[in-house]
Amino acid sequence: MNTSTVSKRLLAIILLLFFILSAQATIVAFKFDDADKEARFKQFSEELRCLVCQNQSLADSNAELAMDLRRELYKMIQNDATDEQIVSFMVDRYGDFVLYKPPVKPSTWLLWFGPFILVVIGLIILFRVIRSTGKQEDTALSAEEQKKLDILLENEKEEPRS
Repeated sequence: MNTSTVSKRLLAIILLLFFILSAQATIVAFKFDDADKEARFKQFSEELRCLVCQNQSLADSNAELAMDLRRELYKMIQNDATDEQIVSFMVDRYGDFVLYKPPVKPSTWLLWFGPFILVVIGLIILFRVIRSTGKQEDTALSAEEQKKLDILLENEKEEPRS
């Protein structure tokens, strides 16, 4: 092998190790003394939203706030906080937005029912448009109107335009 090939392979190995170690550095492992607590931690990590990333769960996010929230969640679970206490703490501190499934209450009605209302409005508009285009009636001329039309057509034939 020539030195160029060896140096390229060495560089590739170093870069690969660098990426593996940097990816591993962001993973913080929490130790649980009980499998139920670990399961609750995983469940809440998936159900709570990262407020920085907005469309990632706490489990998926590497944001600093998500790491802080995971630490707080870990402490609460280790201190035997109930599910209601954990949800209440997070909602009191960060609002309903922290929940992937916010409760149905007046402040979230638009979030829950807005899409259905828009679909109903769209269907009503579509129905009216279809109905109005289908209602074009074939109106026949009255005898008097037909007589006037015949006179106009006769006059047109007699007086050609130049």
